[in-house]
Amino acid sequence: MNRPASILLSGAAVVTAFLGGCTASDQPQTQTADEPGTLALRANGEDFVRQGFVTKDGWQIDFEHVYVNLADVKAYQSDPPFDANANESLKAIAEIPLTQTQTVDLAEGDENAEPILVSEVEAPAGQYNALSWDMVPAQAGPAAGQVIMLVGTANKDGRTVDFTLKFDQPYSYVCGDFVGESRKGILQPQANADLEATFHFDHLFGDGEAAADDEINTGALGFDPIADLAAGSEVEADLAQLEQQLSAENYQLLKNALMGLAHVGEGHCKETEVTT
Repeated sequence: MNRPASILLSGAAVVTAFLGGCTASDQPQTQTADEPGTLALRANGEDFVRQGFVTKDGWQIDFEHVYVNLADVKAYQSDPPFDANANESLKAIAEIPLTQTQTVDLAEGDENAEPILVSEVEAPAGQYNALSWDMVPAQAGPAAGQVIMLVGTANKDGRTVDFTLKFDQPYSYVCGDFVGESRKGILQPQANADLEATFHFDHLFGDGEAAADDEINTGALGFDPIADLAAGSEVEADLAQLEQQLSAENYQLLKNALMGLAHVGEGHCKETEVTT
């Protein structure tokens, strides 16, 4: 069971052996569980964003910008651990604000860039095993008015389509523990730990390396329906325009995929489409 960061080390006081000639400054420094550390929030679009990928319908996608606007991001120590797939609420024993509102370009940097550092805050030691955030329209900047904005190029069979896709639908997410190659969110006293908001853009366009009947592809829009809207070699559309121009089935695929973009590594989030 996870314990609150405020619980003190139990037992007798630590006894320090004094060697002859040692001064107080020579003695080892002890740490207690109530000494804070530094908790970092990172946003990750994965290699799909940094390196490009092939969609389920054969388009090579390369992003110039992938803007997401994060709001009210909080980290939690949850006991019991929060399960996004269960019909239960988050039971937090500690809560730390990580950032208020910030637009992040997930495509920033080269193909080997690290996930984007969003914020760093001082936090009590403990295991941060839940993360929540909202996505709301940006108030300023290149993606002003949008929750998500994708700018890039798609290529297939000698055809090139430059695209700008703007999505202003707000969302709210509550996510459990990070799932990946290494654990995240375990903060020791006077140490550092990371948490990650991860975005899976293969959910939107599909993955050409996966089988056609794989869930990642059956639930994805692909890029063909977007390319069909292009005027010449360019397409720029917002969510209202896509609702009018896409088939009802494809628009529903788009809406479902957008809402399901957010993860914590491979860990799931409980998602809500916010009514505006």
